[in-house]
Amino acid sequence: MRIIAGTARGRTLKGPKGPGLRPTADRVRESIFNILGQYFDGIAVLDLFAGTGALALEALSRGAARAVLVDKGREALKLCRENAESLGMSDRAEIVVAAVDASGLAGLKGRGPFQLLFADPPYADFTPAKVLELVDAAGLVAAGGRAVVEHDKRSEAPEAVGAFRLAETRRFGDTAVSFYDRIFDT
Repeated sequence: MRIIAGTARGRTLKGPKGPGLRPTADRVRESIFNILGQYFDGIAVLDLFAGTGALALEALSRGAARAVLVDKGREALKLCRENAESLGMSDRAEIVVAAVDASGLAGLKGRGPFQLLFADPPYADFTPAKVLELVDAAGLVAAGGRAVVEHDKRSEAPEAVGAFRLAETRRFGDTAVSFYDRIFDT
């Protein structure tokens, strides 16, 4: 795994040693950022189920002002911290130990709003609808912001969830990535 573009372009990231974490492949991450665009100047990023932190760190490398990386797994939190430190991004990457549930997300309220959300949940436990319902209820994504949700290609990406509207879905093997826009008024 490596950072694809920006100030940390080409730098490698530590990956998981055992089963359980499945980092977003470089080619999928590259496609995600090609769809999102190349400029992230000054935005705040929320990375749920952060794993290695690759998505948030890529956004920081491309100009995001800050990122909050959320995970509850010990190995994931260690990898996020080590990767942020090795890239010199510790001052802009906040690592938060929390479950992605109503109470865990409520604890993030004061850290937002975020203009970009990444969510790469365990596919068996979270559908795109479930992730977006939790995020919408917590009010973490700013109006006009975007949400990028990875999911199993067999899991339906609903057209709308709360204030989120589906912009597009792309498939990469067994993985699908759905892009949602947060509308201004619900």
